[in-house]
Amino acid sequence: MRIETTRHLPCTVIRAIGVLDHAGRVRFSARINAVWGWTVGPVLVLDLADLDFYDSSVIGVLAMAMQRMEEEGGDGRIILVRPSDHLLSALRLTDLLSHVELRDGVEETVAELMVQLEEHASPAPD
Repeated sequence: MRIETTRHLPCTVIRAIGVLDHAGRVRFSARINAVWGWTVGPVLVLDLADLDFYDSSVIGVLAMAMQRMEEEGGDGRIILVRPSDHLLSALRLTDLLSHVELRDGVEETVAELMVQLEEHASPAPD
């Protein structure tokens, strides 16, 4: 499995490519832990569309990240970009779907988060 990480001001994009099985889970979890403090929250944008294969390990990684966010105050966000129908079904069955946000593209998601960040940082007009 190959993992690409891109740091943006409002979020961190993690793109997984290849096979996410038990061995890949260890690497994927380690990458999430390594970038955890890169953004406030944190806000993790996970692009899993280029996974050729994944097993239940992906659910374990997502559950671990969600649990950590809750333990740290619940201000973080996990955004899944272009998840497969199979992954959506698994998230629905495990009741994790309600804890993630879904988007269609990485670029659009980063742009949306940039706008939200600028709106939050700008003082309200008098």
